[in-house]
Amino acid sequence: MTTSIFVLGEALMDCIAQPDGRLLPLMGGSPFNLARAAALRGASVAYLNPLSNDLFGRGMAQQLQRDGVAMPGGTSAQPTSLAVVHIAQGQPSYGFYREGIADRDYTVDGILALLSAQKTPGILHTGSLLLIPPEHHKIVAILRAARALGWTISVDINLRPQVAGALGPYVSALKEVIALTDWLKASDEDLETMGFAQVGMGESPRLVRQLRASVPAGALSRVALTFGGDGAHLDIEGQHHSQSVPPVQVVDTVGAGDTFWGNTLADWALQPEGAASRVASTLTLAMRAAAINCTRSGCQPPSWAQVQAA
Repeated sequence: MTTSIFVLGEALMDCIAQPDGRLLPLMGGSPFNLARAAALRGASVAYLNPLSNDLFGRGMAQQLQRDGVAMPGGTSAQPTSLAVVHIAQGQPSYGFYREGIADRDYTVDGILALLSAQKTPGILHTGSLLLIPPEHHKIVAILRAARALGWTISVDINLRPQVAGALGPYVSALKEVIALTDWLKASDEDLETMGFAQVGMGESPRLVRQLRASVPAGALSRVALTFGGDGAHLDIEGQHHSQSVPPVQVVDTVGAGDTFWGNTLADWALQPEGAASRVASTLTLAMRAAAINCTRSGCQPPSWAQVQAA
């Protein structure tokens, strides 16, 4: 029996800086990207935050519809959030404009009403910009209530310290969220910013143990760690596997992590049983999807047919 993925997080326009100084707008936002990637993989996906009724928001709604993502969160009169992205040697850096915007125009009660309306609890995914204080208070309240309702919690840390300001309160907020998380994705940059030492793919088993030691028993049953061009590591209840990055011609890495985790969640949603026994294949296919995304400009997750063909 399959399960559904509900996504809580930002949808924004990535304005990519061009060599001549122009800004090229592309749809983005880590949870928005993940919702698309999971739906293209074949999972049943719903995006919970409201989308703006401005030009950008309408375009994003149309994109989600094309990819098969439901939008129970409705629309907002607030504008779409913006990110200015500068890409150097394939790696993006961001500047965000996120005050008074559509994807923060939600309430704890409103989100819980959408979750409670589902006959069967599924996977609730969140992360990225909504984990920044003080917004994280709303997220923590939602996660606690969702767990009580039987939902499985997925989080992609996706740290944005340049937006958060003071790092100490941000890391404390992340630890509060991680303690409520069942399935976690973290990058090497996330771990280093949070204060972990000797971060590298060869250290993955130790890093997973450290993460689990910091949370209540039973949390973090599944952990994925990504290491940029070096590869990724996936641990499911102690069964683990590491995989190097497939060789591709990289255009940029925008949305690679979102595509990776979206495909991973979709694999588990479509085949809830026996996840630990296929940890290697799940990781390999998710990395293949992320590699295909890296051959395209901006976040353009591949379909399941394209992943299989690769």
